[in-house]
Amino acid sequence: MIRPFGGRGAAIDWLLVGLGNPGKEYKGTRHNVGFAIADLLAERWELPTPKQRFRGRVAEGRVAVAPQIGAPAAPRIAMLWPQTYMNEAGRSVGPARGSYKLPLDRLLVMHDEIDLPFGEIRTRLGGGLAGHNGLKSLKRELGSPDFWRTRVGVGRPDSTDPEIVSAHVLGRFSEPKAQIEELVTRAADEVERMLLQAQAPEGQ
Repeated sequence: MIRPFGGRGAAIDWLLVGLGNPGKEYKGTRHNVGFAIADLLAERWELPTPKQRFRGRVAEGRVAVAPQIGAPAAPRIAMLWPQTYMNEAGRSVGPARGSYKLPLDRLLVMHDEIDLPFGEIRTRLGGGLAGHNGLKSLKRELGSPDFWRTRVGVGRPDSTDPEIVSAHVLGRFSEPKAQIEELVTRAADEVERMLLQAQAPEGQ
């Protein structure tokens, strides 16, 4: 269950993290789908140009939704793109979360998930790490896996060989461009839905 939104005194209500690897050579790979979702949300919410902080790029703003009379204010968020490599992402996320003084259940991480079929999207609080190096790093630096994840299915290769699995996630999508864009859009919609659900008064 999502804890009711109520961070009116805080500068930031949520820290959103898109996981990926820095560098042009990784753009468009399965492992960088978290970056792609963060990019789309930053554009959708008209966030300012990211600044270099916390060994990453970070932009602050609000979830941009049409105002409704009587509705709570849209949550204030910080969007973080760690610029470490994936296996050290916690060294970016940990300091950011500490600086914003947020509890773990106000951290949402967007990442690829090979244990879900391509196109499947699930959001959950905590759970296993499924061998994901980015999540392992976050748990190591945060001391707990109890943060929110939006898991984006990228499919698993027909092999358990670590080198083949690594090549799969570090490789570019083989699906048509339209399907990839639709997947990223649905994942962004899921993140937005989750944040707005969290801010709704209890019982709604």
